[in-house]
Amino acid sequence: MLSTQEKTQAIVAALEDVKALDIQVIDTSKLSPLFERMIVASAQSTRQTKALADNVEKKLKELNEVPLSTEGESSGEWILVDFGEVLVHIMQPAVRAYYNLEELWGVQPKLRAQAGK
Repeated sequence: MLSTQEKTQAIVAALEDVKALDIQVIDTSKLSPLFERMIVASAQSTRQTKALADNVEKKLKELNEVPLSTEGESSGEWILVDFGEVLVHIMQPAVRAYYNLEELWGVQPKLRAQAGK
């Protein structure tokens, strides 16, 4: 069984393999008793969103980690892969901007604040 850190690293590597954009790892251990980390990544199309989710599941299955559930594959705009203490949100940019999970979970915006300049 992987530690939270090992699981997080494996997920980020799997996302990078399929060229996910703007990968953010949020430490939620002090914010929620339900999970330790939230990983948010962007994809440029429904096809890439699905490919990213598939690759995350495949790579973690190789490490004997199976998701508890996966939601959103049918639309492909926002796919959630639940690995227990690590949640993975793979979203298209418009959906990600709309829901703004990073700010919701207390992460200070970085590049977004400069976009209006």
